Amino acid sequence: MSDFLPEPHLLLLYCLSIVVLNLTPGPDMTFFLSRSIAAGKAAGMAAMLGATTGILIHTLLVVFGLSALIAASPSLYNLLRIAGALYLLYLAWQSLSHGSAFKVRAGNQPRSRPLAVEWMQGIAINLLNPKIVVFFLTFLPQFVPAGDPHAGSRLLALGLLFSVIGVTTMTPVVLAASAFSNWMLQRPVVTRAMDWLFAGVLGAFAARLLLTARNA
Repeated sequence: MSDFLPEPHLLLLYCLSIVVLNLTPGPDMTFFLSRSIAAGKAAGMAAMLGATTGILIHTLLVVFGLSALIAASPSLYNLLRIAGALYLLYLAWQSLSHGSAFKVRAGNQPRSRPLAVEWMQGIAINLLNPKIVVFFLTFLPQFVPAGDPHAGSRLLALGLLFSVIGVTTMTPVVLAASAFSNWMLQRPVVTRAMDWLFAGVLGAFAARLLLTARNA
């Protein structure tokens, strides 16, 4: 897989970005932490792995939808680059104006439903989120040069790496779900700092997209 990954400095930037994005509270984190608290760590892990499966499906959609475009038409890719930058700036603004969506509610949710159900609901959380669709369309392709004949393989490798880092990062969080969620909820300053960090990461990528032209 290493043959299809970006240069070392871009790979480091990509990996650090994934860690930040995974630790930034959102609907998927809220869901699997809530399930871990309400139904146990196994349910939380199943929900988290379901969310990761949703990410892999998004990756495949990006691969099959964009690899031909990247290989065949740098000019069309540049249009996507500009649209993607504007969308990333919009997400950054949303993060700062609306704040974190981290609101864990364990409630009285059922504790006895099969782990397969938890997994499928985790898939749905990410698969049916249109923001993730557009985010993947703008995030992954900027690490693949326009005109690259191996664009599909590179996009797939990036998506797999995204998932591996996501599972590695979030497994300890799920296992310590109660302590982590209580700590976050009791420290709004921290969640607000995560909003700013998230916005900063997206803003940096948007600037990179706008300032770096891609030619065949």
